[in-house]
Amino acid sequence: MDDEDCERRRMECLDEMSNLEKQFTDLKDQLYKERLSQVDAKLQEVIAGKAPEYLEPLATLQENMQIRTKVAGIYRELCLESVKNKYECEIQASRQHCESEKLLLYDTVQSELEEKIRRLEEDRHSIDITSELWNDELQSRKKRKDPFSPDKKKPVVVSGPYIVYMLQDLDILEDWTTIRKAMATLGPHRVKTEPPVKLEKHLHSARSEEGRLYYDGEWYIRGQTICIDKKDECPTSAIITTINHDEVWFKRPDGSKSKLYISQLQKGKYSIKHS
Repeated sequence: MDDEDCERRRMECLDEMSNLEKQFTDLKDQLYKERLSQVDAKLQEVIAGKAPEYLEPLATLQENMQIRTKVAGIYRELCLESVKNKYECEIQASRQHCESEKLLLYDTVQSELEEKIRRLEEDRHSIDITSELWNDELQSRKKRKDPFSPDKKKPVVVSGPYIVYMLQDLDILEDWTTIRKAMATLGPHRVKTEPPVKLEKHLHSARSEEGRLYYDGEWYIRGQTICIDKKDECPTSAIITTINHDEVWFKRPDGSKSKLYISQLQKGKYSIKHS
């Protein structure tokens, strides 16, 4: 091939390449427009709510929403029921604790009054003083004479040596009572022995030693579960929390705390056993 043929051939190739590039550019623009129109059409379907790609996930989300809403409603009802039951339990526990404390307070006051009565009985038996002197003196003090009354006590004329007492009879009796009490504490060899006062017998043996409780042949320690029984009441279960010198603290299953006096166990008002 000569130079002219080569140049002609080159020009033909250049023209063909230009045509191919133009065709490629046209096809690319056409493809872009088609894709753009497809995307716009799909977007319009999504906006209108008709696209399958949108409806299927939306249905799944709605189904999950319904399930979660139902579960949340059930959980809410359970929470409300739990709170209601807890509220009722707290009220019941408060009432039981109040009743228990009232009974313990009543037993405590009763025990103190019985102890005071017993001491008064001991004092009455240990002191030999007739009640007539006390009654006479009290009656003499109660009597009030009218200051305007014409009756006046005539002076008593005493002859010979005599002693004038400045104290009243009731004061003398009080001093005499104090002296007899002091003599009684000195020992049996100084005073006349009096018959022993009959004390209240304990039905059960109960005592506290080194943080442990001994009751009817068995030992109880802190942390043990016991069954508390009282007359005319149902037995209740409890856990020992503290053992003191004269009382035992325990906790009920509902969380309330109460106490028992060892004297109540001795008298049989309460009884306990291992649970």
